[in-house]
Amino acid sequence: MTTFDKHSAKVAVLMGGHSAEREVSLMSGKGVLEALQSLGVNAHAFDPAEQPLLILRDQHFTHVFIALHGRHGEDGTVQGALELMGIPYTGSGVMASAIAMDKHMTKRIWVAEGLSTPESVWLTPSQQTAQALAAIPEQLGLPLIVKPPHEGSSIGVSKVMQADQLQAAVTLATGYDPDLLCEAFIQGEEVTCPLLGEGDNTKALPVVRIAAPAGAYDYQNKYFTDEVKYHCPSGLPPAEEQAIQVMSVAAYRALGCRGWGRADVMIRASDRKAFLLEMNTSPGMTGHSLVPMSAKAADVSYADLCLHILSTARLDTPMGVRQS
Repeated sequence: MTTFDKHSAKVAVLMGGHSAEREVSLMSGKGVLEALQSLGVNAHAFDPAEQPLLILRDQHFTHVFIALHGRHGEDGTVQGALELMGIPYTGSGVMASAIAMDKHMTKRIWVAEGLSTPESVWLTPSQQTAQALAAIPEQLGLPLIVKPPHEGSSIGVSKVMQADQLQAAVTLATGYDPDLLCEAFIQGEEVTCPLLGEGDNTKALPVVRIAAPAGAYDYQNKYFTDEVKYHCPSGLPPAEEQAIQVMSVAAYRALGCRGWGRADVMIRASDRKAFLLEMNTSPGMTGHSLVPMSAKAADVSYADLCLHILSTARLDTPMGVRQS
């Protein structure tokens, strides 16, 4: 475990990158950078798409705040590179990051742990035959959700209302990822639960309830419009909110997450049963993002949240036990 001293640390805020979520990452990184600098942290912007990561070691950065989203930032790739360079970083380690970025593998672990998640069908490219695709609406029912299993921010996601819309949704999703994930649609309310900490010390922040226009909580509405309404406090019955927090902590710990994260959940309208959708290990930190909103409801400012997350930066393997 490293000890963070903001007066001696030299911090790189990783933002941008090569993923489909680059634009959002740049917004998150800008906010984090300005917040840390406002608190006197020696923080610098660093875009891996524009310069090699090895510069971090050459320029003697002591810590990294990962504000990258999606592939090569949230999937264990950059975490592994930082492990090799011995530079502590924010968020989950290599394995937890890789698992959480893979929605299919995440669901398999949650199911094994007895945690509820929508029924799904996962198809590799060789399995995406006309016969297999035609069977999906019968298996999952309609409407259903089609998504690329290794993207975030609702990129490539479609809600299929009728069977004749399925092929277009598959084409969109597989344009981002050769694998395909289809999920049963849960009719109800979408909520999200930010999490801080690790293991027994994991803490759930207040739940945020999301009210999107016509249920369209997509990439555009998430980041570039004010059409979506967010409720924090959520307005849910206290027992229901607490149950979602408990489930979110269990989901986070089952994946081995640390530092911070955000569990996305659907509450089925018919019986108020909660279903886990996915775990975000490098959540957004933009003006529309939900972790800062939840933290504010818990009387934690955006800047203090950034500093807290940075203070938890560490390596999977402590430097003292590394092989020379």
